[in-house]
Amino acid sequence: MPGENLSRDEARERAELLSVDGYEVVLDLRSAVNEAEPAEGPRTFRSVTTVRFRAAAAGAATFADLIAPSVNSVTLNGRELDPAAVFDGSRIALDGLAPENVLVVDANCAYSRTGEGMHRFVDPEDGEVYLYTQYEPADARRVYANFEQPDLKAPYRFEVTAPEGWQVWSNGAEESREGLTRRFAETAPISTYITCVVAGPYHYVTDTYTRGDLTIPLGAMCRKGLAKHFDADDVFLVTKQGFDLFHEIFDYPYPFGKYDQAFVPEYNLGAMENPGMVTFREEYIFRGKVTQASYERRANVILHEMAHMWFGDLVTMKWWDDLWLKESFADFMGSFGLVEATRFDQAWVTFANSRKAWAYRADQLPSTHPITADIRDLEDAKLNFDGITYAKGAAVLKQLVAYVGRDAFLDGARRYFKANAYGNTTLDDLLSVLAEVSGRDMAEWSRAWLQTAGVNALTPVVTCDAGGRVTELAVLQDGDELRPHRVAVGLYRLDPDGSLVRYARAEADVAGARTVVGELAGQEKPALVLVNDEDLTYCKIRFDSVSLATLRTHLGSVADPLTRALCWSALWNLTRDALMPARDFVSLVLAHAGRETDVGVLQMLHAQVLTAVDHYADPQWREQGGKVLAACALQELRFAEPGSEHQLTWARFFAAGAATEGDFQLLLGLLEGSARIDGLEVDQELRWDFLLPLAAHGAIGDDVLAAELARDDTASGKRHQVRCLAARPSAAVKDQAWAAVVESDALSNALVEATIAGMQQPSQRDLLAGFAQPYFAAIEGLWADRSIQIGMDVVRGLYPSLQDSQATVDATDAWLAAHESAPPALRRLVLESRDDLARALRAQHCDATAGEAR
Repeated sequence: MPGENLSRDEARERAELLSVDGYEVVLDLRSAVNEAEPAEGPRTFRSVTTVRFRAAAAGAATFADLIAPSVNSVTLNGRELDPAAVFDGSRIALDGLAPENVLVVDANCAYSRTGEGMHRFVDPEDGEVYLYTQYEPADARRVYANFEQPDLKAPYRFEVTAPEGWQVWSNGAEESREGLTRRFAETAPISTYITCVVAGPYHYVTDTYTRGDLTIPLGAMCRKGLAKHFDADDVFLVTKQGFDLFHEIFDYPYPFGKYDQAFVPEYNLGAMENPGMVTFREEYIFRGKVTQASYERRANVILHEMAHMWFGDLVTMKWWDDLWLKESFADFMGSFGLVEATRFDQAWVTFANSRKAWAYRADQLPSTHPITADIRDLEDAKLNFDGITYAKGAAVLKQLVAYVGRDAFLDGARRYFKANAYGNTTLDDLLSVLAEVSGRDMAEWSRAWLQTAGVNALTPVVTCDAGGRVTELAVLQDGDELRPHRVAVGLYRLDPDGSLVRYARAEADVAGARTVVGELAGQEKPALVLVNDEDLTYCKIRFDSVSLATLRTHLGSVADPLTRALCWSALWNLTRDALMPARDFVSLVLAHAGRETDVGVLQMLHAQVLTAVDHYADPQWREQGGKVLAACALQELRFAEPGSEHQLTWARFFAAGAATEGDFQLLLGLLEGSARIDGLEVDQELRWDFLLPLAAHGAIGDDVLAAELARDDTASGKRHQVRCLAARPSAAVKDQAWAAVVESDALSNALVEATIAGMQQPSQRDLLAGFAQPYFAAIEGLWADRSIQIGMDVVRGLYPSLQDSQATVDATDAWLAAHESAPPALRRLVLESRDDLARALRAQHCDATAGEAR
């Protein structure tokens, strides 16, 4: 990987020298099928690229980017260059440039099994082959020679020859076809990382979007094996709703012609905003019954990627430092668009409870960074697709809307698009238009919110008189950087019907360490004070003692869903920060989760409370806590409305936390049909959810898993089976899983992920203890030998976090001390894992201390 890196300084120097007029990319993909795997090396395809570009200095030297097993020829301005002399495996050296240049590169590029470059997938169900490309941040060079950086935009023409019976798509519409060869329309100027090719025998559905004189052809596709599950009508519905909204608020017509959306196998990301050819992970096609939260997540991703057509594709950051210029805006617009234009009008509840949890974690890691980050190279860029760039950035934009006003914010966006269409921008370009339309000092706002790291905590302090009236309500702010916050502060009381409702509210600009909210003086004494009511700003909410006591007994009585979500989020942050014992959070979930009406919040609570027991609870209490949770889950499962999404959610939670022989027997009975819970349909996806804990606890044998794969002999079924096989409680099984992931590169990215997930079972700490030392011995070599995506998956996934002791922290520190020269991205991953483990140990200490005190 180090040889494939590109630094910001190199990119800046190349951008000052070059401007690119256009690409012609010719790909021959017929080798994807009907050929035996080569005896040595990877399976390859032919890629011929013609690049027309200008140089600011005659005679200058530069380089083009290409990662390929071999290069057949390189021609610069008609001059044949020796591939062996100019190509080093990742770069093609170019010298003697003319003012106007033509570069032609004929290469043999490799199909990928890691989800990077041209990914090749063979469907085990029918043997069909499917291809798609994925490039961000810099993997287009695995498919064709180019200048791989976002600020060297150019128009593209693709020509693709594909096997008989295949369909092929690219960013532009198909213009002509001759035999097996398709030629696609030239694109508008775009960056390399959002070019795209999708090819194979995909199931394809079409529709059309119209608005006035504008007509956009729509398409949606998936593997043939998923066609029976593909609800394309709902995908098109959300797509049209998104286009209606964005055309109205952006006042700039969609600029890329057609709009295809491909749901593709073994995808590393949620989705990718390739203009005219958006790609999604195929798990957004649901093989079984799911809750509305799943449909909301898919709709959010559809709108997120659509927002990128403007924020990112039409106007693109110059370098990855300003990645937030696209990702933060798209993340914000995903939730904004759901509320404004679709049936998912509670999306801000999901944002407050789920997306921001991702941001809070990332912002407390040692690798935290400002939203406008310092991205030195491509490895930095890859790791900065994180909770800060996405969710914190989106939360800060929500704060910005409160700060400058919705109308000014949208007016600024419109001016930004029109001023910078098809160009590249930096932070200053956006701030200047926002300052112009709002009249606000955006420089100070930017310094506080975009150019500093960390999260503030806001705590209310309430003083009341003898008559029970508020004499003063102040908000205390802590954190390394004290920021300006526009917040709403809500006062809540218990109504006679038992509901906890708001009776007073005030907005205030919190600044500095202490701010008095004068408007709330004279109000009756509150049972609950909620700072950041309505979730206007990005902060951790704390509670005064009275409010915390109220929530312990009445959280389930909070009437408003967003208020409940904010309270749950705050309580989880207290647990993560070792300010509340894990068993107290478990008690809150036991007492109040059964009354949670928002199924997305409920699913998040289930994930959090399992983490609380598995990682944050006193190890001496862990087994007891698990049994209590499983008993609660079973009770709520039996009480849930038959056939409801809440019933399904409790069923999955029960399976995930199954802890006793009785639990396992019930799961087996539900699988075999000898047990039944009224209204619960055990479809194929739920069957795999039940089989995983049974496999992990040794309650079923290999024959059961083999039979289940025969029942579900699909790509999805294979991933589930691999996960279950790796979960079995056997030392030999763990050795096999380790060897498959660490000592071999035969598995695809999806099966690497499944193997790691199955191997790392919290109930198997003793079985996994022996892998801590080999982990530290292997990761540097693995990072050097594998693609960055696989490196990230293995380094994160196999870190010995289940060996939760100071000895593991010490071993991590020893590795860091001995590997100061290791790649910064690798060190960052290890540091982040160490921090998660140290946090867990602090939480365990807090919980153990509380347990002793009781």
